[in-house]
Amino acid sequence: MSKALVIVESPAKAKTISKFLGSDYIVEASIGHIRDLPRNASEIPEKVKKEDWSKVGVNVEKNFEPLYVIPSEKKEQVKKLRAALTKVETLYLATDEDREGESISWHLAEVLKPKVPVHRLVFHEITQSAINKALQNVRKINSNLVQAQETRRVVDRLYGYEVSPLLWKKLHKRKLSAGRVQSVALRLVVERERERKAFISAGWWSLSTDLNHKNGIFQANLVSWDGKKIATGAHFNSKGQLKNKGFLVLDEKRVTEIEEEIQNKSARVVSLETKNFTERPYAPFITSTLQQESIRKFRWTAKQTMSVAQRLYESGWITYMRTDSYSLSSQAVQASRNLIQQKYGASYLPKTARVFKKSSKNAQEAHEAIRPAGESFKSIEDAQRMLDSQEARLYELIWKRTIASQMENAKGQTVRGLFEVEKGVFSASGKSYTFDGFRRVYIEGAVSPVTSSKILPVMEKGDSLSLSSLKKEGHNTRPPARYNEASLVKSLEDKGIGRPSTYASIIGTIIGRGYIFKKSQALIPTFTAFVVISLLERHLDWLVDYAFTARMEATLDKIAHGDEEQLACLKRFYLGAEGLKKTLSHAEETISPNNVGIALGETEKGETVEIRCGKYGEYVQLGELYASIPEQLPPDELSLEKAMELIAEKQKGPTVLGEDPKTGKQVFLISGPYGYYVQLGEPEEVPKKRGKGTRTINPKRVSLLSTMSPDTMDLGVALRLLELPKVLGTVEENGETISVLAATGPYGPYLKKGKQNVSLPKGISLLDISLAEALDIFQKKAPKTISLGEHEGIEVWLKSGRYGPYISDGKTNAPIPKSVDADSLDLAAAVALLEAKKAKGPSRRKTAAKKKVSAKKTTAKKTTAKKKAPVKKKAPAKKATAKKSKKS
Repeated sequence: MSKALVIVESPAKAKTISKFLGSDYIVEASIGHIRDLPRNASEIPEKVKKEDWSKVGVNVEKNFEPLYVIPSEKKEQVKKLRAALTKVETLYLATDEDREGESISWHLAEVLKPKVPVHRLVFHEITQSAINKALQNVRKINSNLVQAQETRRVVDRLYGYEVSPLLWKKLHKRKLSAGRVQSVALRLVVERERERKAFISAGWWSLSTDLNHKNGIFQANLVSWDGKKIATGAHFNSKGQLKNKGFLVLDEKRVTEIEEEIQNKSARVVSLETKNFTERPYAPFITSTLQQESIRKFRWTAKQTMSVAQRLYESGWITYMRTDSYSLSSQAVQASRNLIQQKYGASYLPKTARVFKKSSKNAQEAHEAIRPAGESFKSIEDAQRMLDSQEARLYELIWKRTIASQMENAKGQTVRGLFEVEKGVFSASGKSYTFDGFRRVYIEGAVSPVTSSKILPVMEKGDSLSLSSLKKEGHNTRPPARYNEASLVKSLEDKGIGRPSTYASIIGTIIGRGYIFKKSQALIPTFTAFVVISLLERHLDWLVDYAFTARMEATLDKIAHGDEEQLACLKRFYLGAEGLKKTLSHAEETISPNNVGIALGETEKGETVEIRCGKYGEYVQLGELYASIPEQLPPDELSLEKAMELIAEKQKGPTVLGEDPKTGKQVFLISGPYGYYVQLGEPEEVPKKRGKGTRTINPKRVSLLSTMSPDTMDLGVALRLLELPKVLGTVEENGETISVLAATGPYGPYLKKGKQNVSLPKGISLLDISLAEALDIFQKKAPKTISLGEHEGIEVWLKSGRYGPYISDGKTNAPIPKSVDADSLDLAAAVALLEAKKAKGPSRRKTAAKKKVSAKKTTAKKTTAKKKAPVKKKAPAKKATAKKSKKS
């Protein structure tokens, strides 16, 4: 009999841990949560299906008891864990050391019902020393952490399952959703777009010149004229007004007059101010700052960052990646200091170690910051050799941030000079580093740590300078920048909303639900988002209140620390005098179809134009008239004038381009919610093949290509569009005749040959392309397969795939790092890449993919796994005056 069973969350983590444990241990994975609230009606047990509360999965009348079920896809894994448990004498629950991980451990204990000793095993990195230390310091499951997680789960379920149906009903649109943190995050994005819509731009001009000194040339800007300071963009408010009336606003005429007045004049140095400065290094990464930095530097998403970090953690390269703590362990500090001494020298090493005591606003369980794992850090070179390109890049980022956090300050000087010319004063400044310090390794937001600076030439007060290259330029103030993922994460963190570990899923949800779309890196809210947030603000205001959401996070922290009762929090949130139940009841009565739109403006006749969303999309409405809003039109671009144009266009109806000579049907040009398209004929009603009644056959429709304008569309081009998808010809491949087609889809024009698709290169007409041209494009896009030779009797290949070139021996595929030239790769280097990939093991995706096993049906009664985390009995707390019972 084996000594112990160790259960972790993922197969990848199990594989890494098993390397450090001997044959006396069985290491298995739960593969995430094994039990949760029911996701749909099919998961609700028969004996409670008729209960009103069963759809929500929370029995409010029974102290908010959650209904826990084992999803069908987890039953085989539970069976496997139970079988493993019969072979051991001890059970170690080694799930992650946060609330979610604690909850998974509790559910495992509740479902498996072990008859052997149970220990909670926690570690923040997967290394031999960390696991040995954890085995020597086991503990029990922390019921406070379990209750905090369960409270969050219940609150979020009640919020989502009761607010979302209200939105469906009142807005007549399914698939809308609301969530405690999701809706507040969406409100931030909507409010920023409102600011952009309300923004009034202001114009101003500037004047710059090159000043020529005997020791060098530099650029200076006009900062005052005739004793008045010159206004720049920073001096205007969002309404286009000057914040300080004493500033002089230059227009083109005035700046031209100044230019003419100082042309060919000399300047004189009237002031030189030198200051020393010191820059301290950044703290090590926590979850939110890692997300922000990878979004800035790599243009990744928060979700992608967490996915890569998870792989690094599970394979033993970094410490736990969900953390709020900036602190480093003594062993990490020592490892960093040793590296700094060896790699950069004593001048870069502070006399004493740096301590970062600051924690995030919502710091919860005490973890270490994100850093390279172990008592000595694996090198960046090792990462580039042994990891895939994304993992290596993120590891390098974490390595550099950790090392830099323990390095000396950067030091330098700033010099600001004022230069007088007639009635004007020009200003120029320079900055130089006398010691780069931590900047030698890492600069936040910068791709490279190279130190750059602007240095003014050496000069003295009273020196004369000549002017050249006078440049006048007009400017307009810009509205506040839209959120991107990095700035939204920072705003959520600053307001104490949500948890860093949940930011990726929050952003993913509001994008996935169609509330937000991305344009480059900017997050742009849809009009549906505007309507939903407007409705929530008017009728359920406290549910999207930033302060309420932050207070709820603080309450969950208190429950986690044992300072708040779980049941008291739930009652206050749901049943309080102004709780969720009464708020929803009031909203149900007050919300009507007439008050769910957003007023865009009034026409000259005093009629209101509204923005609305419904079953078939977003639209503008004027009385009985309406028109679809073009898909992905940014809200700040929809003016009253634009809305009236859309309505007028809709009223004109389809444009008849002519008659198709083949079918005799009319060809129409129509404006729809996704842009213009051509249509052959009209919808037809035909009898159903079976049963009574008719069914509608929609006519063929093809969207205009991006290079086409509706203003120049004619019958000839429309008929050619309606031929799409068009067969260009056929080719013989492997004894099979394959058609080659030209077509257009959601992502633009493309070519199709059998199962192979390629996008049409720019500059080639989809309507005019020939078979020969199409085949040439397929030839150029064809995957590369080159034999590099044999190793131990197995052929080694260089191939090209969707994500770049890679090495394959038929069983293992190893990506080629970007730093390596694939075309110059030889057999030995290729074999080394394959060996490194084999040592790392299969990808997480492949490991998680399991074959479905058909389970034999049994007549045994279904059991409902329905347990409540134990609520600690406490002495009655002292009464405190609650400001509002609805707020937690």
